[in-house]
Amino acid sequence: MKSINGPYDVVVVGGGAAGLSAGLVLGRSRRRVLIVDAGEPRNAPAAHMQGYLSRDGMPPAEFLAAGRREVAAYGVETADDRVTDVRADGPGEFTVDLAGGRSVHARRVVLATGLVDALPDVPGLAERWGRDVLHCPYCHGYEVRDQPFGVIASPVSGIHQALLVTQWSKDVTLFPHTAPKLSADDVEKLAVAGVTVVEGEVAGLDVRDDRLAGVRLADGRTVPRSVLFVEAGAVPRNALADRLGARTQDTPFGPYPAVDAGGRTSVPGVWAVGNAVGPKVQVVNAAAAGYQAGLVINHELTLGDIDEGVAARRGEAQAPA
Repeated sequence: MKSINGPYDVVVVGGGAAGLSAGLVLGRSRRRVLIVDAGEPRNAPAAHMQGYLSRDGMPPAEFLAAGRREVAAYGVETADDRVTDVRADGPGEFTVDLAGGRSVHARRVVLATGLVDALPDVPGLAERWGRDVLHCPYCHGYEVRDQPFGVIASPVSGIHQALLVTQWSKDVTLFPHTAPKLSADDVEKLAVAGVTVVEGEVAGLDVRDDRLAGVRLADGRTVPRSVLFVEAGAVPRNALADRLGARTQDTPFGPYPAVDAGGRTSVPGVWAVGNAVGPKVQVVNAAAAGYQAGLVINHELTLGDIDEGVAARRGEAQAPA
């Protein structure tokens, strides 16, 4: 591999909210930083992002473009590329290989690789994803408030989403689909919340004039709905963390890298932030995690370099004449 501008203090893998935020803090700390981004943000299908103070309603692509401009002002470099491998060269030293045929050296690595949403196997969901097929009421609920909601029950969290979205609409229908049979407790909660239950497997969507009009069942029935909530399965992009041997922790959504409050993984010199460590991380949380990781990394590098300098100085002083 051909080496490019380096070495870097930090290479950030992923240029979403978490990665850019880490880069911003590190750039302002006068660190040499490279952010490598493959251009596959999780929220790309959404027209807007909500709940981020001062950026509420901003298109995701516009948000990322603004972030790139901000980090560039502090000398942070970005590469539109994909990291194929990260190899430890020693304690806290890494070689990072890029798909474009280049490699760089880094003292620290931040994995902000995110995840991919895996939708239920129902025809039509993917085409409407982020439009009128949604997953997070905190992200989209206000914009579709008071419309007829449908919810496909999740095999993992059951009726939870159906109960939650009643805060945004009082016309909610739950489709158990292929989830386990509802318990008596579930049935009672749904009744109290005013949620209608329609049994039967979901076979597809009724779309008219490029808008969701209803949910089609396998028995031929169609239930009119204009918004459909589904809980997507989360597939983390954690091949690099796995290859490095990072310890994982089990979650209801599968294994994710285990990190401390600052984002450190079990691999010295490697951090993981944002959706790389869990599927429930919103954009604002991801940015906060990136900020925290950047702060901790700079703190570690600064004091570590001073400690090494002190040790070298004492060694020179003790060396025989």
